[in-house]
Amino acid sequence: MDNAFGQPQNVVVLGGSSDIARAIVRKLCAARANTVVLAGRNQELLDAAASEARDYGATSTATVLFDAEDVNDAARVVDECLERVDGPVDLVIVAVGLLGHQSAMEDDATASARMMNVNLTWPVAALARLRARLVVQGRGRILVISSVAAVRVRRTQYLYGGAKAGLDRLAQGVADSLEGTGVTLQLLRPGFVRSKMTTGQKEIPFTTGVNEVADNALRGLASGERVIWSPPILRYVFFALRHLPAPLWRRLADR
Repeated sequence: MDNAFGQPQNVVVLGGSSDIARAIVRKLCAARANTVVLAGRNQELLDAAASEARDYGATSTATVLFDAEDVNDAARVVDECLERVDGPVDLVIVAVGLLGHQSAMEDDATASARMMNVNLTWPVAALARLRARLVVQGRGRILVISSVAAVRVRRTQYLYGGAKAGLDRLAQGVADSLEGTGVTLQLLRPGFVRSKMTTGQKEIPFTTGVNEVADNALRGLASGERVIWSPPILRYVFFALRHLPAPLWRRLADR
């Protein structure tokens, strides 16, 4: 359970090899999280993330393999991850995601469906199971990693942004449905982040690194704010951007 300072002790990460998730886990372990369960599709990367968690203070780690294209397996993955924790789960991080290449995928039905499955459908199925399990537990927190791309979808990234928009809106509804249950859900909306997922892409204003995102995530977890922006200034930037006329938005977003 959370320690005396409200810091999570038992953590599950769905998408455990994500650079952002790994940065968050490092900081959680340094703050005395002791049990970490990491789920993902690449055993080598999961093992590296687990070793890293132990280096930062975790005393118990476990890994679970899954394929985010297999939506029917989501409930099994959630159950297995929760059962690997000895006791109540304090925090579940949903970090499953695939950026892809819009221009190469937008006319490919199979590739487009894969983007939806990985970024939206699988996380939605996992959230349904998580909600049921944590409500029965009577406590716990969920952190869903969304993106500022969900706030207003760009033509140059509409597959990723559209999927994230669906997840973002659904997660807000799940958060409302959890009021009074002892369980909470928070959204993390990073901007452009230097990571293996964005390697080779041109940086844009307000670009950050994974450690800065992790710092903002931990501050948000501590404050309990429903939506965590990283960097925080993007809250105000996108308040303006979401109200731009469509022609002007297209000109700016395609840069």
